[in-house]
Amino acid sequence: MIGKLKSIARNQTWLYLKLRHGSMAVRRLRYGLKNAHPTFYSNDLKLVSKDLIAHEYSFVGKGCVICPKVEIGAYVMLGPRVLIVGDDHRFDEPGVPMIFSGRPEKRKTTLERDVWIGAGATIMSGVTIGRGSIIAAGAVVTKDVPPYEIHAGVPAKKLRDRFENEEQKQIHEEMLSQTPQVGKFCEPVQTQG
Repeated sequence: MIGKLKSIARNQTWLYLKLRHGSMAVRRLRYGLKNAHPTFYSNDLKLVSKDLIAHEYSFVGKGCVICPKVEIGAYVMLGPRVLIVGDDHRFDEPGVPMIFSGRPEKRKTTLERDVWIGAGATIMSGVTIGRGSIIAAGAVVTKDVPPYEIHAGVPAKKLRDRFENEEQKQIHEEMLSQTPQVGKFCEPVQTQG
């Protein structure tokens, strides 16, 4: 029954957006996300730091772990079980076990506009992932990723550019430079009958 109602609402864009915004307003309040834009969406925020800055039309998938000092730009998508972690313990104090060495100051992690992070990827704290980049499922990102590149592997390395030429990249760059606008969301992946 609920699935049928969701399907009907999805076909009525305005109704779907109202329901989505309403449910997220409750979730933002429940999890203390004061810096998440009203159009930000996630149905699982249990392991997300309260200081997350989430811009327009960004999405966090199920089971994601997001440490403090993270900012995700407009149109960013995080697949399920993405980890944004690191800088957890000091390891450079001779004679002191790591468990007792404390933590260094957290560095800011930034995912610029229109970034897609695949399922199960790990982003180490302190990196910047450039506009329009894609991180493959299962990748481990240990250093900054330039704009419009696709990275994969452990550690993540460049596979290729996202666009074939500078003209395509410029068209996309002009779109990303504008105020974020709503579009038609992808249908959710059906994982159960």
